[in-house]
Amino acid sequence: MPELPEVQTIVDDLNRKIKNRKIVDVWTDAPKIIRGSFPDFKKNIVGRKIFRVERRAKNILIYFDSGKLMLTHLKMTGHYLVGRWDLRKEKTKPTPLSDGWLAEKVNAYVHVVFTLDDDRMLALSDLRKFAKIMFGDADDIFSSAHLKDLGPEATEISFEDFNRLLENSRKPIKKLLMDQNLIAGIGNIYSDEILFDAKIHPLSLAGSLRPEQRKKLYRSMKKILEKALELRGTSVSDFRDTSGVEGDYGLRRLVYRREGKPCPGKCPGKVKRIKIGGRSSYFCSDCQKL
Repeated sequence: MPELPEVQTIVDDLNRKIKNRKIVDVWTDAPKIIRGSFPDFKKNIVGRKIFRVERRAKNILIYFDSGKLMLTHLKMTGHYLVGRWDLRKEKTKPTPLSDGWLAEKVNAYVHVVFTLDDDRMLALSDLRKFAKIMFGDADDIFSSAHLKDLGPEATEISFEDFNRLLENSRKPIKKLLMDQNLIAGIGNIYSDEILFDAKIHPLSLAGSLRPEQRKKLYRSMKKILEKALELRGTSVSDFRDTSGVEGDYGLRRLVYRREGKPCPGKCPGKVKRIKIGGRSSYFCSDCQKL
């Protein structure tokens, strides 16, 4: 699932590429992605101008005129692309009108296309079709379940607030880092990376961490997310940027999906995998003692 660095990469791209453009048409072959009826959605969004694009946690927020807002949650395999596609009815699926990255298979699962007033298109590619789009008044969307209970952004939270979250918590630290109601934006990839950098076992209870461990964890969270943002995210699975290009953090990752590989630290151990709350967690038991 795209996490904070991947979603922010898309948001930054969209602000460069589609800001101030107007939507002139919408196409879909998967109307269940869109909340409500597709005809109503199309009627309400066509003709609107894009003012800006923002991120909240793992959600993409596209602001329009008259206080309207479109929220997209990419779920497991979604990503936005900007380009041009052939949408003729006789085609079985949208076909990119240029070779290159957009023609790669991972970018071929296009199920929603917004045509812009400069003939370019904003397309949602989603292999599993789990992504969700909702459109409406900004106040209504911010009060919806998608946004109302989110915690502070992982890139913005102060150490004092972070420390308060950990105090007396009986949650394993891995689960706390991934709890969007406590800290927004971190998922399976970066919780593993952050915990390895801080040398903290993923099953350690958050409230049991010593003061120096909490400070190290906070610094590691900022450091890892900053590096992943700089490298435009992780593409070990389906994520691509709006040009269809992989992010580079996957080439630098420390432990995520590296089971059996040598520890990237200085110890002789190997990366192991355990399940925590039904999710795989990767770590080095030599470096990250429980």
